[in-house]
Amino acid sequence: MRWEDGRRSDRVEDRRGMRVGRGVAGGGIGTLIVVLVALYFGVDPSILLQQNPLQLPDPASQSAPYSGTPEENRLADFVAVVLADTEDVWSALFKGMGKTYEEPNLVLFSGSVSSACGLASAAVGPFYCPADRKVYIDLSFYHDLQTRFGAPGDFAQAYVIAHEIGHHVQNLLGIADKVQSLRSRASESEANKLSVMMELQADCLSGVWAHHAHRSRQILEEGDIEEALNAASSIGDDRIQRQSRGYVTPDSFTHGSSAQRMRWFRRGFDTGNVGQCNTFSAETL
Repeated sequence: MRWEDGRRSDRVEDRRGMRVGRGVAGGGIGTLIVVLVALYFGVDPSILLQQNPLQLPDPASQSAPYSGTPEENRLADFVAVVLADTEDVWSALFKGMGKTYEEPNLVLFSGSVSSACGLASAAVGPFYCPADRKVYIDLSFYHDLQTRFGAPGDFAQAYVIAHEIGHHVQNLLGIADKVQSLRSRASESEANKLSVMMELQADCLSGVWAHHAHRSRQILEEGDIEEALNAASSIGDDRIQRQSRGYVTPDSFTHGSSAQRMRWFRRGFDTGNVGQCNTFSAETL
């Protein structure tokens, strides 16, 4: 991926190395928020609720300014470029729809982070919080993407960011609220299907971004789309379930199968058309 000469976004919040003060996420409203967010994204709440939960940034406990490794700082620079590129693409697309794109912030953190959606640890992976309209990522996830999920490459890394920005687009378009309302009245299996549709749509929207970014700025190199497709395949529910427990239960899927994730990213990339990302149609699953 050609990214070094790209514009850097000024909407990156670097919280790496920031300590987070202990709070009351073990019960009460803090726990409620975390559990609701987990259910919203189809995440097991036990992943988010830790034995020693952390809640609010504690400025008094800050150590010296964070100094990452050269590799990590290069990744942070890369993230700023990809974020800027999503800003450029979605601003233009929203303008074409007669709307204004509200740019999200992206928060870099290490270990755990407090958001308007509650506390999250790095174990949950990159996520989007609709309550504060921010994307959160611990850069160590990219090491996991390469080693645990077998999805190396800078465009695989860009796909991860573009997918989370896809959730922001869903939020701005009112899709997220509608789906959450439907999920609150649905059975567990139906709620899971709605979560899958949301995730597949975000995959498609990430493909839409890639289409327009390359058409405008020629960012793609040979093999980049294959990297993104490999990443989409590597984090499919069926592949993860088979690796972790040896069998697959489709009714419990919350993000979609490997084949589905690849297909919807490819649809977005091939068409560049947001209207082609209607994963809620009958033909989705």
